[in-house]
Amino acid sequence: MASPYIAWALIFIVIPLCMVIYYGITSADGNLTIENIATIFKPGFFKALKRSVFLALISTFVCFILSYPLGMILSSMKLKKNAYIVTLFILPMWMNFLLRTLTWMTLLEKKGVINTIFEFMHLPTISIINTQGAIVLGMVYNFLPFMILPIYNSLNRIDENVINAARDLGADSLQTFWRITLPLSMPGILSGITMVFIPALTTFAISSMLGGSKILLIGNVIEQEFTQLYDWHLGSGLSIVLMIFIFINMIIENLADKGGVNK
Repeated sequence: MASPYIAWALIFIVIPLCMVIYYGITSADGNLTIENIATIFKPGFFKALKRSVFLALISTFVCFILSYPLGMILSSMKLKKNAYIVTLFILPMWMNFLLRTLTWMTLLEKKGVINTIFEFMHLPTISIINTQGAIVLGMVYNFLPFMILPIYNSLNRIDENVINAARDLGADSLQTFWRITLPLSMPGILSGITMVFIPALTTFAISSMLGGSKILLIGNVIEQEFTQLYDWHLGSGLSIVLMIFIFINMIIENLADKGGVNK
């Protein structure tokens, strides 16, 4: 029964991954080298990596700040209303990712929808397009559902009897949150952080469309190496660096999750 999935995984996951690793650790003449990976420490590449990590962290933090209170509100609502509201957050994900980002370009342009409304209301216009703020906004908009859903599911699984028991023992609302709700929802928080941070770190479409050519993230650099410079070896080497970041993120998540379970 698992053979179709195994075949699909081999063709579309294992083989491409092996190709990336092969190109990343070899030179154009086929010799083994770590030069492609070490290129990340050159000033231009390292600056793009730092900017990518910085914006990914900000986007993840903003998504968490927005998602956790919303998850608590949704988990406290009745099932029928709850289901409708959760569906509303999932609906934008049914639209193409590039179309959603293109919509924000139309909204944020100097002569876009938002500034047109501001001009009509005689308010100062904004100039956010082609800035890091626009990129963060695009990341938060596109990746917010990936933070909301795991946090909501984690909060929704908390037994109300545990909350009531804490209150019966004299805990106030703040103590109940810090000692009961937050620790029990930690698996959802860690899953949400991973599901937002990784795509935010590796994105290149959002930064290309909302940041223009002025702001390059490491994803844009890798894309240019493959599609414009046709340097598969350097592009693969930089991709391996991102894979290392992803593995580190997963290890930290697993360690934190195990620590929470042990407690």
